[in-house]
Amino acid sequence: MNVHDEAHNLARAIKESPEYKEYIELKDAASLNEELTNMLNDFRSKQIEMQAKQMMGEDLGPELMESIQELSQIVMKDPLAMQYVQAEARFTLMVNDIFGILGEVIKFDR
Repeated sequence: MNVHDEAHNLARAIKESPEYKEYIELKDAASLNEELTNMLNDFRSKQIEMQAKQMMGEDLGPELMESIQELSQIVMKDPLAMQYVQAEARFTLMVNDIFGILGEVIKFDR
């Protein structure tokens, strides 16, 4: 068994998965609308900022929380944006599961 061949098989399986196909289809559709793209990028950057602060144990502050809540409500009102965010979450969950499985084998602390 060649590990590189298996890695290519995994990459192919990911690209053929319903999670990936739906994510790419909705991403492409959303990218045709510049306003929607900007809104989604802003929403994602605020989420990343929140996660980074949480990981460092920092206070999130009411402004950041309010901003994320407002953006979330706006995103969820747009059907395409909502579908895209949900598809992205499903795809991310699948990728995280794959990393978890690989992480069980790849332990650098030995």
